Amino acid sequence: MARRRKRLLYDRQSSKPFRISRSKIELFLNCPRCFYLDRRSGIKRPSFPAFTLNSAVDALLKNEFDLLRESGEKHELMKQYNIDAIHYNHPDLPTWRDDFYKYIGASCHHSQTNLEICGIIDDIWQNPEKELIIVDYKSTSTKKEISLEDEYKQSYKRQMEVYQWIFRQNGFTVSETGYFVFANAGRNRPKFDGKLEFELLIIAHQGDTSWVEPTLIAIKECLNSDKIPSGSENCEYCQYRKSVFGAVVDMGKEVTSNG
Repeated sequence: MARRRKRLLYDRQSSKPFRISRSKIELFLNCPRCFYLDRRSGIKRPSFPAFTLNSAVDALLKNEFDLLRESGEKHELMKQYNIDAIHYNHPDLPTWRDDFYKYIGASCHHSQTNLEICGIIDDIWQNPEKELIIVDYKSTSTKKEISLEDEYKQSYKRQMEVYQWIFRQNGFTVSETGYFVFANAGRNRPKFDGKLEFELLIIAHQGDTSWVEPTLIAIKECLNSDKIPSGSENCEYCQYRKSVFGAVVDMGKEVTSNG
């Protein structure tokens, strides 16, 4: 495992493109210090358990949309929201969606930084103008009205915009409008009966990819630096490291003073 991790770290002497996933771009934006420690030193943030229920919902949505992709029909949800589009069919779609769990996804090479930017999409639709529409599935369970204005959902927008940018770099014409398909699990049934019932809804997002390239340049500068960058003021991980280090120093002083 240690050998594999070392192979994935950034090496300034290497001429090979360095792979940066969409999630690592988000990590850099959240906290340059955590990003640097991850990509240069192999010190990752503590991981969370996989959200297997979300993955199950994603898989079921893909299966449902794929049935209509084969028949060329629109999903009832698309008709409900007056979305004039069809399910896009392409031989590389299984790779872009990582259907075979090879962690490849869609990718492109950014020549200015020699970074290979990659991300795993959920779905693609196509409008009558032959523009690709990036679609992302999200699972939740809330009684509140679902919107994209919550603070943590800004990362959802950036996620879609990175995907839009990747496909444009690969020569595709991509619509500025993308769609989030939310599956909201209801909580108001009198009995569980071993099943969840979901309400499906669609929220449109007008993507702005102008931030992507400047961010990649900043990422490259960060990777090439010998100085660990400052952490984000809002980074709980950096605050925890600082608190632990301070506690260890204080404990050492106490032990020394007590002989």
